[in-house]
Amino acid sequence: MMIEEIKKLVEEACKKDTNHFGYGAWSHHISSVVKYAKILSKKLNADEEICEIAALLHDYASILNKDWYPEHHIHSARLAEEILSKYNYPKEKIEAVKHCIMSHRASKNIPQETIEAKIIASADSMAHFDNVRSLLYLAFAVHKMDIEQETNGFLINWKEAGIN
Repeated sequence: MMIEEIKKLVEEACKKDTNHFGYGAWSHHISSVVKYAKILSKKLNADEEICEIAALLHDYASILNKDWYPEHHIHSARLAEEILSKYNYPKEKIEAVKHCIMSHRASKNIPQETIEAKIIASADSMAHFDNVRSLLYLAFAVHKMDIEQETNGFLINWKEAGIN
């Protein structure tokens, strides 16, 4: 019940005109992150509930306020705590969800200390590769980057990764 309500909350936020990223944030990203988080949590015997909740809320702040995007991992973790507290969700599980959200971004050097955090970071990356068109739309249409522009960790720097 709680997860369904959170899912509805996030999807409804994605539908709003105030969502800078458009409904594609839901249809081309968050739903894929949830799908991969559920698959990985089953395969790796992780806490499926924590993974699903973190996947649903990992980008929530940037959907609500585009100005929060640069630090959306911090704001989304804060909002997750507010939402989950209203459901009297156990504090230790809230902290686990927050850690997953805080450490999900490849562009930030925040260690993933739990299997659930590693799953959310991996699911987020997998969703981007699954929906490359939406990643390119985000970079070039939403963020107005050009092909020669430094991405500052937004996209993978293939040379630094050792891929030519």
